[in-house]
Amino acid sequence: MATIYQVSDLAGVSLATVSRVMNNNAKVSDKTKQKVLDAMKELGYRPNATARSLASNRSDSVGLLVPELHGPFFGQMMGGTESELRDAGKHVIITTGHSDVDKEVDGIEFLLSRNCDALILHVEAVSDEYLIELHKGKVPIVIINRYIEEMADRCITLDNALGGYLITKSVLEKGHREIAYISGPKWKDDSNQRIKGHKKALEEFNVPFNEQLMYQGDFTQTGGCDGLTSLLDAGIPFTALVCGNDEMASGVLATARQKGMDVPKELSVTGFDNIIYASLLFPTLTTIDYPIRQMGHMAAKLVLKDVYDKKKLEIRHQFIPKLVERNSAIIV
Repeated sequence: MATIYQVSDLAGVSLATVSRVMNNNAKVSDKTKQKVLDAMKELGYRPNATARSLASNRSDSVGLLVPELHGPFFGQMMGGTESELRDAGKHVIITTGHSDVDKEVDGIEFLLSRNCDALILHVEAVSDEYLIELHKGKVPIVIINRYIEEMADRCITLDNALGGYLITKSVLEKGHREIAYISGPKWKDDSNQRIKGHKKALEEFNVPFNEQLMYQGDFTQTGGCDGLTSLLDAGIPFTALVCGNDEMASGVLATARQKGMDVPKELSVTGFDNIIYASLLFPTLTTIDYPIRQMGHMAAKLVLKDVYDKKKLEIRHQFIPKLVERNSAIIV
């Protein structure tokens, strides 16, 4: 097996220069860098990651914690984060928290034990106090889809309340006044912010909020199926159903078809997220675009700027939701 000493000898440079090339140090000229790379290739030399980490005090790896690995939403987020970091020569270590306090803490501890240079976290169960304390540690963290005032410069968020307002306003502008709502879990802040926006739109159009037309779902397709069934069983008429995310809206559409309902003629349905298959549902789903892939890119850029000294990157901390109108909601 080739050694760094052999690379140094073949390239005709010092060990320190080889080390600088291995760690992408800008102080090495392009000509010298190429000589070292050619020597490494000729000898079949592969830098030892542990040794390189000790030399540079960096592992070139970033920890990423998400609630789940399945589903289009978190897939987009992971894809955006990984591609941005991979283009910069960094690797991602991914684990899950399953929206559970103990599992989120365990996942964070696991990533810290792997000597990650920074952590990107989409966490829902751990407290703000825990994250603030974590932020005081040696490993930088970035939070996605959660705002904590004490560490606002480490948060990448979406204005969920505005999104909730825009989607409900869109059905109100179509003439709907009997509007039902399937929310996500009320212990989740993004779910509550969307409900807040929903109520604001109703108030603006002088439409009373009816608690009996509200169903608490769980952001899954099954939650949408159960929600529509429960709302229909309640016997209170409604012409539009606003769903807290697209997965629940897809469950509503499937259940409506099973019950012989015509969407959107009998019932207008909307979602939230604009996940990849929202435009492929029947009918195509009116929704709110949640740019989670771009937010993943931005979280990675924040790490690259603060941890890896990529100074020219522009950082955006809050993203604005946009209404995407398709065929699942119509004028009445």
